[in-house]
Amino acid sequence: MEVLKNYINGSWVESGEHQTMDVINPANQEVLGKVPYGEKTTGDVDSAVAAASEALKQWREFPVMKRVQPLYKLKQLLEENIDELGRLITLECGKSFVESKAEMQRAIENVETACATPTLMQSEFSENVATGIDEFMIRQPVGVCACIAPFNFPGMIPFWFLPYAIACGNSFIIKPSEKVPLTMMKVFELIDQLDDLPKGLINLVHGGKPSVDALLDHPEIKAVSFVGSTRVARYIYQRGTANGKRVQAQGGAKNPLIVMPDADIEITARVVADSVYGCAGQRCLAASNIIAVADTKGVIKEALVEAAKQKTTGFGLDEGIEMGPVITAESKTRIEGLIAKGIDEGATPLLDGRNAKISGYEKGNFIKPTILENVALDGEVINTEIFGPVMSLLQMDSIEKAIDFVNRNNYGNMACLFTTSGLNARMFRNQANAGNIGINIGVAAPMAQFPFSGWNDSFFGDLHGQGRHAIEFFTQTKVVIERWPKEWTRKF
Repeated sequence: MEVLKNYINGSWVESGEHQTMDVINPANQEVLGKVPYGEKTTGDVDSAVAAASEALKQWREFPVMKRVQPLYKLKQLLEENIDELGRLITLECGKSFVESKAEMQRAIENVETACATPTLMQSEFSENVATGIDEFMIRQPVGVCACIAPFNFPGMIPFWFLPYAIACGNSFIIKPSEKVPLTMMKVFELIDQLDDLPKGLINLVHGGKPSVDALLDHPEIKAVSFVGSTRVARYIYQRGTANGKRVQAQGGAKNPLIVMPDADIEITARVVADSVYGCAGQRCLAASNIIAVADTKGVIKEALVEAAKQKTTGFGLDEGIEMGPVITAESKTRIEGLIAKGIDEGATPLLDGRNAKISGYEKGNFIKPTILENVALDGEVINTEIFGPVMSLLQMDSIEKAIDFVNRNNYGNMACLFTTSGLNARMFRNQANAGNIGINIGVAAPMAQFPFSGWNDSFFGDLHGQGRHAIEFFTQTKVVIERWPKEWTRKF
């Protein structure tokens, strides 16, 4: 089986690393490809940085209106190939085909938003800040930028960064997750069709930790974007900033969702189930801890169990499948271990998704929807990002106590409230310590024109991905103060 190539300086090139890792379909353990994975991938990074640095010299001088023109064509190419991209995401990542296509639609929306960079980059001008002196601010490119992408959204997440970076005049390097490199390989086949981009402007390198460290340590790389677990995000942020780089590092989450007594139980149960079990729980906006306020638990419990039972689990390209496998056998073992740990700590399993067997896919990494009741509030399950299809159902006496529970969470990616009370909604959005707030929304995923926010241990940095935050992250400001006295003016 051919080893995947890097895309450097406008060409597909073999890695200098001959050690490889298998890319595996999590539904059936089929080997889809082999990706370079070893110490020598650092040489690939050096080659990509050299190409990006050279391309940057001319690209940064292009007018911003010219820089966004390739993005219009890229948007069209992504739209024309969305089915193929969705199929690849399902094959290597495991999510359903519907979820995979929805992921690519989010990527396309970011490309479209980045086309507005000529307006988004505009800055301030003040005339006569002092007599005869004008002052204004301009935005200029940062330089060579890099993205270290996760496995769970191989098509979407690089586009939180890539289109904005190049529209702002930077060059870019993407290192996809070694678990799911095929989607980005297809994306780069499309990028290769963009004739109006300088060679070397956008590069792709494979690898694991050695590649990551090479990106974090390389002096020519000025900014790094990352999405993944909190442990790795903290490492990326600390090592990158220690080397003088700008870093935005999105970490993990343990997202709470509060259900008030006045919520529409039937609708809420369906939305909650979609939030917890979408992408098999492998997303940083998946709800995890469901908090029923007052006597709501007795009413919603049955509805949640029924909604969870309705989720069809299987291979994501099969008809009617809503939930696929988790990414690896190791992930399956870890998640099932956490379910067992919760039960050992006193939780009652209303649904136990362990040891799931799917006909025709007996080797797949499947876990069916799981609901745990009476979970210990100081236990591991409540406080650990499980990253799997597991719901913890809790009960609290009041919205105030529920918000206090939310705010004691070390994470701060998302928090949601279901209610028909405007007063409760206003209190919640004002007091809840999370970067993305949902009101009667199960997955508070910001549209492309808004930043993908995150607080506490869910984010390290200052500026998030997407929208105007991305424009600010990928540019550096320069303030110019000018004076032109009349006596200095030459007459011709």
